[in-house]
Amino acid sequence: MSAAAFTATARQTYIDANAASLRWLLGRPLLGGGFLNSKQNSITLANYGPADGLRAPQFTYGWIQGRGLEALVTHAAFFAASDPALTARIDAVAQPLYAMLRGLWEWHGHAYFCYDGHLQPVIAAADGSTAPQSRPADIYTYSDIFVLKGLIAAAARYAPGNVARHLADLPQLVSAIEGGRFQMDERRALCPQSLADQADDFGPRMILLGAAGMLHRIGHPEAAGFADRFVAHVLERHLDGQSGLLRNVPGADACNVGHGIELVGFALDYLPADADAALIGQLEAVLLASFKAGFHAPGVRLVVSAATGQPTSPYCPWWSLPETIRSAALAYERSGNPAVLAVWRQAHEAFFDTFWRGEPAIAYQTMTDNGPVDFVPATPDLDPGYHTGLSLLAAIEAAGRLQTTDADHEQAGA
Repeated sequence: MSAAAFTATARQTYIDANAASLRWLLGRPLLGGGFLNSKQNSITLANYGPADGLRAPQFTYGWIQGRGLEALVTHAAFFAASDPALTARIDAVAQPLYAMLRGLWEWHGHAYFCYDGHLQPVIAAADGSTAPQSRPADIYTYSDIFVLKGLIAAAARYAPGNVARHLADLPQLVSAIEGGRFQMDERRALCPQSLADQADDFGPRMILLGAAGMLHRIGHPEAAGFADRFVAHVLERHLDGQSGLLRNVPGADACNVGHGIELVGFALDYLPADADAALIGQLEAVLLASFKAGFHAPGVRLVVSAATGQPTSPYCPWWSLPETIRSAALAYERSGNPAVLAVWRQAHEAFFDTFWRGEPAIAYQTMTDNGPVDFVPATPDLDPGYHTGLSLLAAIEAAGRLQTTDADHEQAGA
């Protein structure tokens, strides 16, 4: 299949997959008066119930709801012209969810990883027992990132007058990351001791970098001033010169290659067309090195050794493949590099041939050499259109631009 034929076919595949996934999510009963419900086992398809510990419906994950809000709002805009009925269904769920998450944010001053049935932040044990989560005002977390991103994106669509108030919270989050007040492990008490115990992982910068493209798209590029600093910081401190991989922690051996690939996609998503060619080349090199080291069928391994280039984990989470599709599509659009196109094709085939169930429109959450396994990468809730949907949406748009460019070239040569 030619490059043009592949990108056209892939684009339609992604549109169909995202629409089906949204219909799956929207067809499930909401929880707690309006929270998204993706509490389903990706292998057995059983819905989780009150006896399922941390997977149970009484636990609400700030991660998932924030991600889901951003995904819903972004897809509502995309499908508005081609499927207005789907957009109307999305808006009917996303607008009340925005109000609920805005209320939680204003109530607590933060977002939290896990809430109990009374929407109180808790630290939950595997057996479902809970203890109150501490709430220091100056410590921020991944949940803050995901929920604030969702609030900003949703306000731009549903309540433009609220955008400024949400953007005003962003500098404090950036300052927490750059000032050592960002706690990665939200299953521990949020406190200075937990901060002191954690390593210097590039994860927080990578995740917040995902806001940069969205901020540009909603007309607030000035709020994304942190993005260039974040990219430079990660490449200067975490890039291993020998392997071309991003080490999780400077000097340590572990490389979460999926996170490296994800960072590339987020960076390419916001960088302008006239961005420094050397930087684009460096990002492309990280993508190629990360995929080469990490891709061992059935997918991208969770952890790879910088020293040996070999995987040190048997687990292949679903999300690394859509993130590879995003990064490869955006990189190929800029460079036309056949090696990048090959990565795009491999990731596409691995995801849709092995991970994607189709009916229902979800992916197996984790796989190993032996097939699907019941291993939870971060939260037991399934993806609410974030990793899969938003990654594929970026590839949809890149493929569309490539088709337009090809058509222009054909006309010019005719």
